[in-house]
Amino acid sequence: MKRVLMVAFHFPPIKGSSGIQRTLRFVRYLPEFGWEPIVLTVDPRAYLGTGNDQLRDIPPGTTVIRTRAWDAARHFAIGKCYPQVLARPDRWMSWWLSAVPAGLAMIRKYRPHALWSTYPLATAHRIGHTLQRLSGVPWVADFRDPMAQDGYPEDPSVWRSFERIERTGIARAAFSTFTTPSALRDYQLRYPARATHMSLLENGYDEETFEGTHSGSPLDADRVTLLHSGIVYPSERDPTALFAALKELKHTDKSTFDRLRIRFRAPVHKGLIQQLATDNHVAEAIEILPPIAYRDALSEMVRADGLLILQAANCNAQVPAKLYEYLRARRPILALTDPAGDTARIARNAGIEAIAPLDDADAIGDLLRRFVGDRHCGTLPNETAIAGASRRERTRELALLLERAALASS
Repeated sequence: MKRVLMVAFHFPPIKGSSGIQRTLRFVRYLPEFGWEPIVLTVDPRAYLGTGNDQLRDIPPGTTVIRTRAWDAARHFAIGKCYPQVLARPDRWMSWWLSAVPAGLAMIRKYRPHALWSTYPLATAHRIGHTLQRLSGVPWVADFRDPMAQDGYPEDPSVWRSFERIERTGIARAAFSTFTTPSALRDYQLRYPARATHMSLLENGYDEETFEGTHSGSPLDADRVTLLHSGIVYPSERDPTALFAALKELKHTDKSTFDRLRIRFRAPVHKGLIQQLATDNHVAEAIEILPPIAYRDALSEMVRADGLLILQAANCNAQVPAKLYEYLRARRPILALTDPAGDTARIARNAGIEAIAPLDDADAIGDLLRRFVGDRHCGTLPNETAIAGASRRERTRELALLLERAALASS
């Protein structure tokens, strides 16, 4: 069995990040395809929050090396201020200092046939690049989403550090992978000389984590519950128009409004949601709840009357990883997103027609009325799309890339 050294910041016991699932499921399934994963990650003290519920999902016997990393905003701040040089490319740039020596020691000991690093956390790609340069082991850089974009990151110095890591990563990696067709196309246009070294590797869901979940009783027997599970970003998932739609619904169709409840599970930006609910006088239709264990969150999904996706037009080349779990939950889905973006494309390909622009309150209001009236109208994913989105299938695709990278360097 070949070995791959996997560099990943998001790994159990980190809490509150859907990004953890991509690495965790690759680690779980790669041995089925002839690859033994060894993991280089951070000491849990680097995380903002931890939970033990997903530690059991790490396969027994998996080699996991954790090295020190400091969060500049927490560990180096005086008051709320800290040197910005310690946050380029990100607040955990100190991880590079401990991860590179540890990674080289792992390469000497385990002699991996390939390296793999994953964003989001630009420092992970910096580590992957350094290890590749010093060892010569072929490297697969998992970009997932675009890094240096127009207007993001906003800080010019951080943007330059992102662009530098991106450019060197594309040039040095045997293969670079992206989670959406638009991201892949954009990078192939940006770096045409390396276009044949780029591949699509979408996110997905894990069937095993859904074992024991069943639709059962609804979350609320008296009201129609629409669930948004996960972070609500002020820009990328701005719910302002959704609340405006609820306000209008309350004035024009009170009976429908009274039947509807929107639950935000672990949205992080709780204050934003509370303020919007207050300003629009719709607080009685809103529920904000804290994080729960991952499998409990999946159980909540399969009991919801409907599942809500928020994705702004400035993220058209990105797809929330949560969407694939929504598909597997086999519950009605409402997608508030730009119809021209990749999130809408995946929804349409899955047979979901309940799509409205995130910034269009009128369209959202119409969608809510139709949903409350007939929850199955254009909202249910088809079985073909569900079957094609499993993480076991995604892992098979990664294993093929690792094989190609290893063969090319031999």
